[in-house]
Amino acid sequence: MTATHSFRTASRLGLATTGLMYGLIVIGSIVRTTGSGLSCPDWPLCGGHLIPPFEPHVMIEWFHRLVALLVSLSLVLTLGWVVSHATVRRRLGGLAGLALVLLALQVVLGALTVWRLLSPAVVGSHLAVALLLFCSMLALTLLARGGAAGQAGAPARGEPAALPVGIAAVAAYGQCLLGGIVSATHAGSAATDWPTANGQWFPPLTGLLGIQVLHRYGAYTLVALVAVAAVAARRASDPRVRRGAWTALGLVLAQVVLGVLNLVLRTPPWLSALHLAVAVTILAVLFVATLRAAAPAWLPAARPGAAVAR
Repeated sequence: MTATHSFRTASRLGLATTGLMYGLIVIGSIVRTTGSGLSCPDWPLCGGHLIPPFEPHVMIEWFHRLVALLVSLSLVLTLGWVVSHATVRRRLGGLAGLALVLLALQVVLGALTVWRLLSPAVVGSHLAVALLLFCSMLALTLLARGGAAGQAGAPARGEPAALPVGIAAVAAYGQCLLGGIVSATHAGSAATDWPTANGQWFPPLTGLLGIQVLHRYGAYTLVALVAVAAVAARRASDPRVRRGAWTALGLVLAQVVLGVLNLVLRTPPWLSALHLAVAVTILAVLFVATLRAAAPAWLPAARPGAAVAR
């Protein structure tokens, strides 16, 4: 088996695992907004059953656990492939080890979420680790694609846009966590008007209202940071960095609209899930753009026909 084939298989397994993780994160939002988190009061069984009786809330939580199991199996299969092929292991072994540690931590936090009766601190930590694991698998997939394309990882000058795009990616991660805290504490119902909050332009940052307002401020800050990143990326030599930054800006603006609709419509589960799905997409787009800008020698080169005039 050639190294190219080994890397290509690793990238395909990584992409499948990343896609499952994306779905799992969105399903977790549905679990929270429908109040289904404690419908299975024990773990790893559900009400003492491997397959519980059909009841809407129970099935939502049970399906969440089922997808989590599929993610774990897919991740273990991916990591097993990486470590069993020496060429792939030399390039991706560090990321594989990180992903394994994060997976173990995530399993523990998943159990604690049930045992601690949906403690907001545990729920927030669960989301934080899920997003880190998601990003680590994105990186593994991209690096495997670079290996399949013959990118050797030799030193290469990064794009100047890497810093502003990277800052925007970190801010997107933080905003995702703030949104998770809003959901876990039910702070979304503390105010249902916008741009004011309960009629106040600058309410005190205390209690549930304060949590919601912090999330709003985070959204405004993220819009500004992504706008700066998009402008900075205009001079990037890789068209995918430019395209990624501007795509993120469009998604962030759409996300603000979804956030306002969540307030006005009082957070219906489908809209909350869409809101989180877009948030994770923003994080993914910015993270990938950051990798492409900072480490071009490790990732697949842009197709010759993809370049556009600066």
